Amino acid sequence: MTDTASHLPPASAVALASALQRLATEDRLLLAFDFDGTLAPFVDVPRGARTLPESKAALDRLEHLPNTWVAYVSGRPLSSLETVTEADEDALLIGSHGVEIRFGRDGVSLDLTDDERRTLERLGETLQELVDSVPDTKLEIKPVGFGVHYRLVGERGPEVVARAREAAAAVSSSLTIRDGKDIIEFSVREAHKGDGVERLREYTKATAVLFAGDDVTDEDGFSVLRPDRGDVGIKVGTGETAAQYRVADERAIATLLGLLAQAREAHLRS
Repeated sequence: MTDTASHLPPASAVALASALQRLATEDRLLLAFDFDGTLAPFVDVPRGARTLPESKAALDRLEHLPNTWVAYVSGRPLSSLETVTEADEDALLIGSHGVEIRFGRDGVSLDLTDDERRTLERLGETLQELVDSVPDTKLEIKPVGFGVHYRLVGERGPEVVARAREAAAAVSSSLTIRDGKDIIEFSVREAHKGDGVERLREYTKATAVLFAGDDVTDEDGFSVLRPDRGDVGIKVGTGETAAQYRVADERAIATLLGLLAQAREAHLRS
């Protein structure tokens, strides 16, 4: 474990190892993960992202254990999340920052109002004009909004963000705005990853939850965890966080998942 989190003080690495050992003994365990930057490295073509093989192998072991649930909580639209996670029909998925939910085979209808649909249409037209005017930006269509990607524009990133905010404000003053890693998102409906984690907790009746993520939007997920009841939050990478623990990258998460799978299998056999 020390190698996995070698940038941490030794006491922190030991504490994380102890936390995983405790999680392995929980009666009902929910394991929830952001996808990009947590289980899968970032790639230039988002639909090409895939879970690291080591993480996928560990997650497959974990989700086949009794009273153990694996869930994905992402800003991606549900349709995209289904593809990149290679989810089966029984997967637990939270898409669009908590707006879209699929617990097994049943999804949740969005049921947009007429006003929301009109705002969504105007927002798309406005942001598309912006993206068309700035090379190397991309507009991502989401179920209740849009994301402007600007990873490839280099130093012009702040300019793109400012222009996107200005353009969206001209459409509506009540949009939900999220800043992510090289993306700014605008939605006509409010929801966040913390809502998704809480819905998953309720659905699985988990006695403890692990949530891991790398993005600023994952802070909403960390904020609803209950460390005093055994929940564990793991921040991947740098940046301020409310999570109790931090690891360096996706490969560190893969190592932790392998250790957790081994510990839970041993506990359930005992």
